[in-house]
Amino acid sequence: MARPKFKISTFGPKPLSWWRSNKNKVDWDPPYQRRGRLWSSTDKAYLIDSILNEYDIPKIYLADFTWGSSSLNRKNLPYAIIDGKQRFEAIFDFFEGKLVLNDDFVYEDDPSLGIASLGYSDLRKNYPELAEKFETSHVDVMGVFAEDEEKINELFVRLNRSKSLTGAEIRNAMLGPAPEIARNIAHHEFFINNIRFTVSRGQDLNAVHKIMLFEYHGKLTETKRRNLDGFVRDTRDQKEKIELAGRRVIDVLDSMSEIFLPHDHLLSSGGIFPVYYWFVREMLKTKYNHVREFLVKFEKQRIENRGLSQRDTGSNQIDKELLEYDNLNRSTNDLRSHQGRFSILVRRFRTAVK
Repeated sequence: MARPKFKISTFGPKPLSWWRSNKNKVDWDPPYQRRGRLWSSTDKAYLIDSILNEYDIPKIYLADFTWGSSSLNRKNLPYAIIDGKQRFEAIFDFFEGKLVLNDDFVYEDDPSLGIASLGYSDLRKNYPELAEKFETSHVDVMGVFAEDEEKINELFVRLNRSKSLTGAEIRNAMLGPAPEIARNIAHHEFFINNIRFTVSRGQDLNAVHKIMLFEYHGKLTETKRRNLDGFVRDTRDQKEKIELAGRRVIDVLDSMSEIFLPHDHLLSSGGIFPVYYWFVREMLKTKYNHVREFLVKFEKQRIENRGLSQRDTGSNQIDKELLEYDNLNRSTNDLRSHQGRFSILVRRFRTAVK
């Protein structure tokens, strides 16, 4: 019988203990996946509550490579997660003693059992029948075989439509060279060591796509969601040009990692990052040693000026250019905002640094 090009079928009732024993056979970080560890401890413990109290758990989907070799099997493992990573992480965390039951947990078959706040090892010692119940419970896991990566990515997006994926998470699941290059750039030391804004929902990937878009066009441009989505979608056949833009981005980030401090407070917002990027990109290397000192003073002046304008709107000491910068900072993805903030920074830098 010919191998199917696309197929979804159930794995059958495998117990949670089986998945724990075989978790190393699963690629937990395929390209389209959201980052893990997004659930709070309370959320994860609530899943364990649902399992022990026998409530239905949404299906989990794995790419199944046991049908045969596949070009999509990047790590040469039998399986890769498509949807359900957070659920599996909660289950494994409970097994491994990294998670305990919520303090309001009630075992509905016997509410008299005082097992709130206990962990798996506690159940094994004192309530072995409950530990066994957890070990032998199963969730519905569906195996997906596809020869076309677009099918896997489309399934991931469809399964997560109701989960409010960020634009960055959706773009990460799109085909073409841009998402893969963006993922590689997001591992640059600048994003690991220097930025201070959160990256749990792909904010670093979002920032990378913005500066890749700048480099692709060779100029500042609008960076709204539709622009970034169109950039990824419309450049699927532009691998060479995208790679060139990526190399230019890395060159600038190399410089920025030397200019900014680890977890720099200047980089607390992803909204200002593209402007700082272009500011450094257009800067003479001989001026690099002045950049951070200038930005620190600029931000201090901006805060003081904003406070003055709020206290005394008629003061002749108010710097109108700094107020204009504040206004532009409210629409961080507009072309006018990028150009205006960049121009103000350049103009004031030239005045401050002769």
